[in-house]
Amino acid sequence: MKFLEDEKLIKGLKYTDLFMLYVSLIGSLFILVHVGYNSDHQVAYFLSATIKVIFYGFAFLLLLKAILRFFFKYQKAGFQYTDLLLGLYCWFIVAERTFGPVSADALFRQGEWLFVGIFAVLLVEISKNSLFFDRFYFNPTLLFVISFLFLVLLGTALLLLPKVTVGASLSFVDALFMATSAVCITGLSVVDISSKFSMFGQGVLLILVQLGGLGIMTFTGFFGYFFSGSFSYKNQLMYTELLSEKKLGSVINTLLKIILITFSVEALGTILIYFYTADVANKLGVNHLFFSIFHAVSSFCNAGFSIIPGGLNHEELRFHYPLIWVSSFLFIFGGLGFGIMFNSFTFIKRWAINIFIRVVYGKPFTYKAWVISFNSRLIAWTSVILLIFGTLSYMLLEYHHTLAEHKSLAGKLTTSFLMGASPRSAGFNSVPMENLGMPTVVIMMLLMWIGASPASTGGGIKTTTFAVIVLNVVSLVRGKDRVEVFKREISTDSLKRASTVVFLSFMGIGLAFFFISLTDGDKSIQSLAFECFSAYGTTGLSLGVTPKLSNGGKMVLAASMFVGRVGALTLLVALIKETTFKKYRYPQEQVLF
Repeated sequence: MKFLEDEKLIKGLKYTDLFMLYVSLIGSLFILVHVGYNSDHQVAYFLSATIKVIFYGFAFLLLLKAILRFFFKYQKAGFQYTDLLLGLYCWFIVAERTFGPVSADALFRQGEWLFVGIFAVLLVEISKNSLFFDRFYFNPTLLFVISFLFLVLLGTALLLLPKVTVGASLSFVDALFMATSAVCITGLSVVDISSKFSMFGQGVLLILVQLGGLGIMTFTGFFGYFFSGSFSYKNQLMYTELLSEKKLGSVINTLLKIILITFSVEALGTILIYFYTADVANKLGVNHLFFSIFHAVSSFCNAGFSIIPGGLNHEELRFHYPLIWVSSFLFIFGGLGFGIMFNSFTFIKRWAINIFIRVVYGKPFTYKAWVISFNSRLIAWTSVILLIFGTLSYMLLEYHHTLAEHKSLAGKLTTSFLMGASPRSAGFNSVPMENLGMPTVVIMMLLMWIGASPASTGGGIKTTTFAVIVLNVVSLVRGKDRVEVFKREISTDSLKRASTVVFLSFMGIGLAFFFISLTDGDKSIQSLAFECFSAYGTTGLSLGVTPKLSNGGKMVLAASMFVGRVGALTLLVALIKETTFKKYRYPQEQVLF
């Protein structure tokens, strides 16, 4: 009899979770219609009443589930603390709205807190069911591509809501372009975000940037584990490939670190931007906190979006050097990649422990070979060289042009640092792009093509690919039959992949330039080529031609942004069916060059 009662409780809890999932989805759609679409008072009253009923219902169900799991001590279902916390939140809001204000100034009586509760329930219930991959077979690479495509389509639907914009709604092509640019963290824009988008629309754009920067699979994996408390073996295998993680047991730990580092750095960036821009917030006429959050997330995710006209090129921000340095370090940190962040943390922690043991206990240092991994060394050296090259080349080429208005050497150096680092996927600019000289534009296209580092929020062919190609050239020139660096030999497979990525990048950029020349042949070749490099490298810098493109040209750039974000090689691997190769080899021949 006890077994039967347990089975009934299991089914009851599962059906309750499914019911809450579907109802929270309906409630979320109602909220989107209410906030982003509807302007009729009678419909608004109906939607508000429905949302309120859904929220109150969730308060009752969450409390009931917590009681069943806690007081009946049912262990198999797992005591979900999230249900208890959500239930307490919902009942606090219910008490605030029913029995009078509990908080000062009745802050929590506003309807937005109902929206937060329903979205939170949706997030929790989706996360509990997000690890559904055991029921199906998915190529992890294909799933990665599909997740970005799904996010683009969802973002397009959200950006089509009338209340996203001020005045006329976006056309489908413009909404698709903006959603793709946000999800692919590019930053190219066909409209002025500061004047065309409402604060609600800017918030939607911010969420798309955050999800696109880390990847929706990272979020679903993290929250799925957090709320369900488990990760199946098959899920771990899938995420091992998605995260490029070698150890199966490290998948969960890696997901936790990625989320923790992202939110911590963005929170620190928000605080610094908020502190440094207190004097200009009122002049800009924006919500100071939202401005800080938006630019911190946009910087770390290498998106390049801004809610200020002209971005950092605005007259109030162009000479705001502290803000420029904070934004620069945020997008450089985001573009380094999570692997080198983890590795650097391990290195610092090891030395801190060694110093502590030496000072307190007088014991000698404990050395360990290759604490900094080969890839971290390669990324660090390549990134530093590219930063120095970008900064010095910009200062030399633009010293008497776009840098002339910056009177101090520190101001010129700050602007040069931003403009030398930004082309590698960030997309921020503090000078008028149309005033740049042709040599500077060419160097920027090179940097946009190279991009950021692997497993980062940036795009491009990646710093490691560029480094391997350069090292291969140097090796061939020196007459060596292998590529060596840091007393290590680079594998043949890595050389093949690097060559393939470079070839596919030229093919992708070339095809984009060819098709955009067909749709917008009246524009200058320099501008079209620059936009194609910017789109494929997911950079976002523009010579000003993007808003003037035809619908066909916008679709070409949108496709280029998507391919650049997921990777041309990744896309081909996902689409082409796997082939079983026979175990034989033909005689080798030398090809003439």
